[in-house]
Amino acid sequence: MSQFTTKFDTTTGGSNGTRLPAPPSLMDLLARVFVRLGILTGDLDYHLLRASMVIIFLFFGYQKWFQYEADVLIPYISNGPLIFWLYPVFGVRGAHLVFGCLGVDVRHALVLRILE
Repeated sequence: MSQFTTKFDTTTGGSNGTRLPAPPSLMDLLARVFVRLGILTGDLDYHLLRASMVIIFLFFGYQKWFQYEADVLIPYISNGPLIFWLYPVFGVRGAHLVFGCLGVDVRHALVLRILE
């Protein structure tokens, strides 16, 4: 009998042959890439939390540059105990530009690992 043939046992469901190795899946390739980058070697939860914070600051930060967001946040900022002074000093648009710049700065600090 040739080494390339396989006998299949119908009673046990087993075979005496060997199988060809399966091609690597996409998940195997991604896992190898992440291990080489050092992401899966440790602290995966830390990296996921950091990435989620960057995404949140990205989504909420970009809205501060538009007028519709400035109009929606007027009651919250004008009644805030620490930030009520922004409207008299900068005006509505200027106060929201300050918030937009702060959001961009925090996001960049998170990406560059300054805030740890």
